[in-house]
Amino acid sequence: MQQSIGKTVTFRRPDGQEVSGYLAEPELLEGAPAIVVIQEWWGLNDQIRGVADRLSRAGYLALVPDLYRGKSTVEAEEAHHLMTNLNFADAATQDIAGAVKFLKTRSARVGVTGFCMGGALTLLALNANSELDAGVVWYGFPPLEYLDPTNIKAPVQAHWATQDAFFAAEKVDELEAKLNHGGVSTEFHRYLAHHAFANETAVGPGRIEGTQFDAVWSQLAWDRALTFFGRTLWSKA
Repeated sequence: MQQSIGKTVTFRRPDGQEVSGYLAEPELLEGAPAIVVIQEWWGLNDQIRGVADRLSRAGYLALVPDLYRGKSTVEAEEAHHLMTNLNFADAATQDIAGAVKFLKTRSARVGVTGFCMGGALTLLALNANSELDAGVVWYGFPPLEYLDPTNIKAPVQAHWATQDAFFAAEKVDELEAKLNHGGVSTEFHRYLAHHAFANETAVGPGRIEGTQFDAVWSQLAWDRALTFFGRTLWSKA
């Protein structure tokens, strides 16, 4: 894994509280769009910093809000505890909203992307924040009753694993149908893969059962995600 190239910054939530995050800047800042990157249940770790770095190398300003306030883990039990104690509504309407506001002071267009838990929060953020211009979801969604598609104004791309042990394929179908019926512009992609197929650390004996990195599908999904963000976030002028 490459060395992180970003820095720690602080920004304010709508309620005035300060939050820190990891900010990765592109080589050319002028005119660059921005993307909020939302962590998996592990916390703000090197892997998710690497996602922000990857986006910055593609020309984006990328910010990962520290939802766990400095905590991260490699243990599934502790990760589950941290996720369970996270107030998802507060994270979506305060932490992520604050990150969007921070980025909007520097970029005209702001997207959001997240993985697993972060995928669920991506949809909740799109549901709550009309200032977002696009969203890319990676194998995660909240209970469907928490989403009102009429509130989601931005186009959504999503990546799913057909062998996902945590998010069933039929529920993904339900999500897609609900968004489409609500008038959301959607682009769903499905891969013959397991959960966390885009997480390069989901390999070897230390990975959680049911997760597995897949380099081929990950690259295809990333190509699609960057094409989507290129189409939705860059100025047409």
